Amino acid sequence: MTRRSADSATATCRLFTFKEGILSAVAHDLELEVGRFTITWDDGNEGGAAAGAPRVEATFEASSVRVLHAMAHDRPNPSALSDRDLRKIEDTTRNDVLRAAAHPTIRFVCDRIEGEAAGDRALHGKVTLVGRERPVVVRVRRAGDRWIAEATLHQPDFGIKPYSAMLGTLRIQPDVRVRVDVPA
Repeated sequence: MTRRSADSATATCRLFTFKEGILSAVAHDLELEVGRFTITWDDGNEGGAAAGAPRVEATFEASSVRVLHAMAHDRPNPSALSDRDLRKIEDTTRNDVLRAAAHPTIRFVCDRIEGEAAGDRALHGKVTLVGRERPVVVRVRRAGDRWIAEATLHQPDFGIKPYSAMLGTLRIQPDVRVRVDVPA
């Protein structure tokens, strides 16, 4: 079995947030990017990892999260937010939501893989986010010469209160979708 790795030079990690609430019409769904991360995995035969070692590990730097753009109807809408708005959202995400100064690293460790080597897989593991560890299942599928991994993180599971404004009439949904794209 060969150990392989990817980072932000060869892979992408995107976060998708979705609005809700009475005033959601004036808000935006967002696509964010994690700018610095590393992922390592075993490439080769299915089966158990040696001596209980994880098959997939990933580390993401919380301070490297940046807003790419607002989304409208599942498409980028780059003109919807000013540069000032983008920076304000980034600061809130890093400082208030992810608390990057106290918890600089987000970590995923896989302890079990289901599925065929050439097909769809389910990675069962744990995510550590803002100091709390919770189980997660990451769905992985092949798309040409890439692997696309997707998971949903429920913010309250990690002690994160989803962002809200205007007395709660404008809110971010508690579920954040995470998509990682790595070379196959």
